[in-house]
Amino acid sequence: MAIDRAELRDRLDRATAHLDPPYAVVDLSAFDANAEALAARAGGKPLRVASKSVRVRELLTRALKRPGWHGVMAFTLPEALWLARGGVADDVLVAYPTAHRGALAELAADPARADAVTLMIDDAGQLDLIDRVCPPGGRPALRVCLDLDASWRPLRGRVHVGVRRSPVHSARAAGALAAAVAGRPGFRLVGLMSYEAQIAGLGDAPPGQALVGSAIRVAQRGSYRELLARRSAAVAAVREHADLEFVNGGGTGSVAATSADPAVTEVTAGSGLYGPTLFDAYRAWRPTPAAFFACAVVRRPAAGLATVLGGGWIASGPAAESRLPRPWLPAGLKLLGPEGAGEVQTPLTGDAADALRVGDRVWFRHAKAGEVCEHVNELHLIEGDAVVATVPTYRGEGHAFL
Repeated sequence: MAIDRAELRDRLDRATAHLDPPYAVVDLSAFDANAEALAARAGGKPLRVASKSVRVRELLTRALKRPGWHGVMAFTLPEALWLARGGVADDVLVAYPTAHRGALAELAADPARADAVTLMIDDAGQLDLIDRVCPPGGRPALRVCLDLDASWRPLRGRVHVGVRRSPVHSARAAGALAAAVAGRPGFRLVGLMSYEAQIAGLGDAPPGQALVGSAIRVAQRGSYRELLARRSAAVAAVREHADLEFVNGGGTGSVAATSADPAVTEVTAGSGLYGPTLFDAYRAWRPTPAAFFACAVVRRPAAGLATVLGGGWIASGPAAESRLPRPWLPAGLKLLGPEGAGEVQTPLTGDAADALRVGDRVWFRHAKAGEVCEHVNELHLIEGDAVVATVPTYRGEGHAFL
């Protein structure tokens, strides 16, 4: 949708005039619109919200109350237990294997939590660790999900396209691990997950890089075709040993494509609720920007320059320009190449710089979604031109899970 950035800036400024930067906000109308659009793109398959991309219990709950959304994908076991205890969800899938002994002991000691939380595995060694912490005879059967590597390995495996995750790549390997789980007491294999990062997490239209975009689209089409067949075969192999409750896949950037896979029963999404800048590079669907953070102009070092206090909220991933926050309001600002976004100050240039005065706000968008919440204790929720609620982030509730 087209955004009137001048109107948006005026509305955000009015809503937060009583606040002192730095602070972060979420525009609820954009958040809700994104949640609705993602559900529509899922084609009737349920969406599991990725907590890593939200990191605010109030907003996780808000998404889960909307049609088409069910369950949480957490990023650590301590977080999953916390969300389940707090009533955010009774179906929490941990996205990554865990070696957190204290959390495993807590999970095994509580039948209600053991019924609500599903662990991720891709190696029998992870089962061995769990058994050492809490032997199978003295615990309820723990729910586990098998992580199938979704990367693409063309040219007989000489090329790797995607992220380095699970060692379980083939249907045969998936079936073998499923058989191993089925043969061990104290575990129940209930799901299979595969995250096609090279499709869901990689924009196919990077700005100013037409040839790169074309190459990405070719690779994504090839990867998708290969994964359709391999994931279907893997699901069939695993079902020989377990009655799967769910087959999870995808992410914000691939909701429609992943939902079209007959083997998939649910899709994960989270970043699309906030609409960070990395998703500006997608052709199929771009979320409406909903999350912003504001910094105050504190000096004017020269004509054509304005400097804000702070601003260096850098995203994880490769050390590249794409991971820098983007000054977005007012339009016409950009970072200085030699300095980028600094922890204590960020100089800005561009057409809008000369109009900024000391005390004005500059609104930034983060490159990723939930990581913005690691810099603030609370988010201010905006409807229209008013703050209607202020809610704690994970950090604000005293939790730094990673």
